[in-house]
Amino acid sequence: MSNERLIYLPLGGAGEIGMNCYVYGYGKPDQERLIVVDLGVTFPDMDGSPGVDLILPDVSWLAERKDRIEAIFITHAHEDHLGAVGHLFETLGRPVVYARAFTANLGRHKMDERGHDPKAIKTVGKFPETVTAGPFRVSFLPISHSIPESAGLMIETPAGRVVHSGDFKLDRNPVVGEAYDPELWGEAVKGGVKALMCDSTNVFSPLAGRSESTLGPAIEDLVMNAKGAVVATTFASNVARLKTLAEAGERAGRSICLMGRAMRRMVEAAVETGVLTNFPTVISIDHVSEVPRGNLMLIVTGSQGERRAASAQLANGKYNGVELKEGDLFLFSSKTIPGNERGVIRIMNQLSEKGVDVVDDAGGKYHVSGHANRPDLEEMHALVKPQILIPMHGEHRHLREHARIGAENGLQSIVAVNGMMISLEGNRPQVAGYVETGRTYLDGSVHVGAMDGVIRDRIRMALNGLVMVNVILDENNEPLGEPWCEIRGLAETGRSRAPLVDVLEEDLDQWLRRAPNKVRSDDAKLEDGLKRVVRTVTLEEIGKKVEVTIVISRLS
Repeated sequence: MSNERLIYLPLGGAGEIGMNCYVYGYGKPDQERLIVVDLGVTFPDMDGSPGVDLILPDVSWLAERKDRIEAIFITHAHEDHLGAVGHLFETLGRPVVYARAFTANLGRHKMDERGHDPKAIKTVGKFPETVTAGPFRVSFLPISHSIPESAGLMIETPAGRVVHSGDFKLDRNPVVGEAYDPELWGEAVKGGVKALMCDSTNVFSPLAGRSESTLGPAIEDLVMNAKGAVVATTFASNVARLKTLAEAGERAGRSICLMGRAMRRMVEAAVETGVLTNFPTVISIDHVSEVPRGNLMLIVTGSQGERRAASAQLANGKYNGVELKEGDLFLFSSKTIPGNERGVIRIMNQLSEKGVDVVDDAGGKYHVSGHANRPDLEEMHALVKPQILIPMHGEHRHLREHARIGAENGLQSIVAVNGMMISLEGNRPQVAGYVETGRTYLDGSVHVGAMDGVIRDRIRMALNGLVMVNVILDENNEPLGEPWCEIRGLAETGRSRAPLVDVLEEDLDQWLRRAPNKVRSDDAKLEDGLKRVVRTVTLEEIGKKVEVTIVISRLS
């Protein structure tokens, strides 16, 4: 028997939605040659990661084995699958990256922005074209999704074939991009499939998914009957939806303007790669003021409540000289991603205060999901006929439910979360080990680890406030003057009605002058004592256990 094995290892996207990163390996244990499928990001929230720009998967395990990475394959251009490529390219040893034309176009811009050679991303055609990467032969299987040129992957290995579904829906008329083609998929999976790694996002949705093409009439009717200006927001990457919205505006006799850099970049990439044709003529932002309100339609970024996007700017006031008024219509042609509700509702209320009529997706009237619902997942299972089903792209509850459905239909299933290495040898998937994984943060221009304490300290300061204490001692360890304090994020007065700073400085001075020389001569003991005083005072005065920074200066 061969002593080589086929492994699957999710480092992001399994047990969560977003930040996708999956590893496949083949070879002798701990010597496997590796390929990486997707390298995505997720976005921070102010409560859990304040000040952070992006959240990336922790790829330390991969970085330690970068000499064994054959290639990276990107299934589609959503940020949670492509967004980390430029950030982690150097860390992973600068491997070649393969993607289809639209995804490659956007990926090269990301590489260029990070100072890497855009040519490292290679354009690949669809099945049956194949890329050889070490012991792997990989083909891109076109599949519909909410962004053009999405693909599943057929991964051929000496131990059998694996299908990695990517994000998908079974849409036979997606407006833009390739339709779901069961004949093509049926041809690709002939000869058997050992394992299917499958999108689990909508496993709890019991009805078959709807086509993107079903939205046109309802959106057109809404725009046609609007009296004032019409603004619509959706995911910038949903090029099909952008076209549907723009065509509705055009049929209503409105001038169309795209607002938001990400949205314009997506349309440009789609046109450059031939994915998008016959997009309605748009006007520049500079000419919006020349159009009567009843003849204007803006398509803007910010459907998820992003503070710096066009939707939020319009809700706050003016954006590029445009201001919404009473009688205008604002359409959210999107579904709010869990966790973003607060930001979206804030924008809706701000718009309502202006007298703007806000319309949301109305239970699917103006939006359809880009992910397969439960009946569609079962159709994919039946088409691929894998021996093993491993759910991915979902929270734990999604993975568990998906695995249950697979088992009920006779498939060997296992719930594999981030860091769980699965061996695909034999007739059943087996846990082969565990890898420490998690997330890293892009904080400004640097990467910090989740365990580095930077974000933890920032959260603690935000929750508890900060007191900074400065003391100066002479060469005999005698204090020169009183300690002085600065406070941040704290009430200025407490229970004693005196200024908090004054109370702190008086108690610190008394403690410092009473402290024995052996304490004043030892920075660690001195700092510890001063912190205890600050925390005792602030707890008594304002009921807070504050964060404390001590600055000790000594004159020699």
